[in-house]
Amino acid sequence: MATAGAWLVIAVVVAVFVVFVVVKTAVIVPQQTALVVERLGKFQTVLGSGLHILVPFIDKVRYTHTLKEQAFDIPEQVCITNDNVQVAVDGLLYAKVLDPERASYGITDYLYAITQLAQTALRSEIGKITLDRTFEERSFINALVVTELDKASAPWGVKVLRYEIKNINPPKEVLAAMEKQMRAEREKRAVILASEGERDAAINTAEGQKQQVIKASEAARQRQINESEGQASAIQAVAAATADGITKVAIAVHAEGGTEAVQLRVAERYVEQLGNIARSANTVVLPATLSDVGSMVALAMNVLKPGKPS
Repeated sequence: MATAGAWLVIAVVVAVFVVFVVVKTAVIVPQQTALVVERLGKFQTVLGSGLHILVPFIDKVRYTHTLKEQAFDIPEQVCITNDNVQVAVDGLLYAKVLDPERASYGITDYLYAITQLAQTALRSEIGKITLDRTFEERSFINALVVTELDKASAPWGVKVLRYEIKNINPPKEVLAAMEKQMRAEREKRAVILASEGERDAAINTAEGQKQQVIKASEAARQRQINESEGQASAIQAVAAATADGITKVAIAVHAEGGTEAVQLRVAERYVEQLGNIARSANTVVLPATLSDVGSMVALAMNVLKPGKPS
């Protein structure tokens, strides 16, 4: 019985030992995580996501890296611009581990190294430009810092993706001076815009008056042209009607009985006009004889006769 109990205790100890060894040597690596394994103190391999079995007492997980993109705060630091103004600048850095082996053995602490290098590169770039341009060229400064950091971090197996300046804080007296400058600039633009508006309004008014005068003169000229054309058309119509009437009279005179009709019409007009003279004047001069009427008719008829050839 004692022997059976001893074997049972041994079996339990062995089982516990086996479980302990399995727990210590079986490694489950999460997604987007990399484990750097050393064998007897020397780099052995990089374990990706999944289940892995290590050699007991020989293999050891030395470093653990996340392969996700990471964001690091760059502490605020004082930078001096090209025009000797001190500004406090902080930022945000985005980086990603691409090679876990180099990230483990290429540098002691890549996060600390990148942070220090980012501050140094930022101070260098801020010192090249004036204070006003630091607010205008944030994107340009960010790109330059990323370029410098990416060159330095490539041997460390780390890729710097982006750098963003969060805040640029000049001294209070500089902020007050900038506020006055911006207020003066806004007032200047307001005065300029008002004067330009008045100028444009005056130009538009003058242009409108000019167009009005031009249109009025064109209308007067067109009216005169129309009146002249109307008078010319009326004269032409009267002349054409007179010519047509004379032609018809001439035709009628030379027709049968035309001469007698003309003599009768001349006599009627003579008597009518003689009566008008008698009514409009106190003294009337009458022909000595009534035969004078006939002589007047004969004179009028002589006018209608064609002239004799010479």
